[in-house]
Amino acid sequence: MKLTTMSMNLNKRILAALIAGTVAFSALSITGFSDAAHAAEIKVIVNNNPITNVDIANRVAFLKLQRRSGNLNKIAQDELVEEMLKRVEMKSRGIVVSDQEVETAYAGFATRNKMSIAQLNQLMNQAGITPKHFKTFVMVQMGWNRAIGARFRSEGMMSEQDAVQRMLKEGGKKPSTNEYTLQQVIFVVPAANRSAGSMAKRRQEATALRNRFSSCENTRAQTKGMMDVTVRDLGKHLELQLPPEWSKQLKTTAVGQATGVQDTDKGVEFLAVCAKRNVSDDRVAQLTFSMEGTGSDADQEKKAEAISKKYLKELREKAKIVNR
Repeated sequence: MKLTTMSMNLNKRILAALIAGTVAFSALSITGFSDAAHAAEIKVIVNNNPITNVDIANRVAFLKLQRRSGNLNKIAQDELVEEMLKRVEMKSRGIVVSDQEVETAYAGFATRNKMSIAQLNQLMNQAGITPKHFKTFVMVQMGWNRAIGARFRSEGMMSEQDAVQRMLKEGGKKPSTNEYTLQQVIFVVPAANRSAGSMAKRRQEATALRNRFSSCENTRAQTKGMMDVTVRDLGKHLELQLPPEWSKQLKTTAVGQATGVQDTDKGVEFLAVCAKRNVSDDRVAQLTFSMEGTGSDADQEKKAEAISKKYLKELREKAKIVNR
């Protein structure tokens, strides 16, 4: 199933809120920002993760930007509880949105609003939202979209028998796709030691290795003696199953070459394409037919939103939420 439309519409909604609020920034009271500047006080604990009055004040400011009405404090708290549930689930599923991806999205918002990043930062701070809060919001939206994509595909997976029947109806022709053999190179940065400086240094080291990368067979020899560098053989992956955050780069990376580097929860890494071949079998047919989906993009987005609600309901039922 295609989730690109859902992702695009999501980004449009975020951008629309930002554009609509740009003209209103100067008119907003900065009382909320002043209040948020005081010492943080924990208001809700979600699975041992705190949500503070500062977080709530930032979100209230964002709701004002979107011209939302009602009890904004309650709406803000409810939204933040849901976001924390999503963040916990993303972590448990190993879904990572890199700082680089978030910064790129943030820079895109600035560009589309005809502002520099510094100007956007100033407006965010003036409104009481803060760049950090908005970036976290964007990160959660991007990561949750990936979680929904995984659930979407698993719930919509066609049975092998149905795939065979579909092929018979189409004259026995099997769809084909590319199969990639991948290798992962990680320049590890422990969470406790992560800083802008340490990440920048590791990024330089990873880029230097990536630039002289020659083949998957030589990777371990090339990294021998390097501190905290891990090489993992990831095996075979169909193109339709490539990780979303790497998919675009992998499709344009030649065999024996490596992608660009990305920041991840493990540190800084890149992937290498060891081999690539075209395959056509029952497994490919089952996956291809399942991901084609039925109905319009609007129908698929509607289904994805329903899955999101169901997913969140499940997480709430299992969660420990304490209000203070």
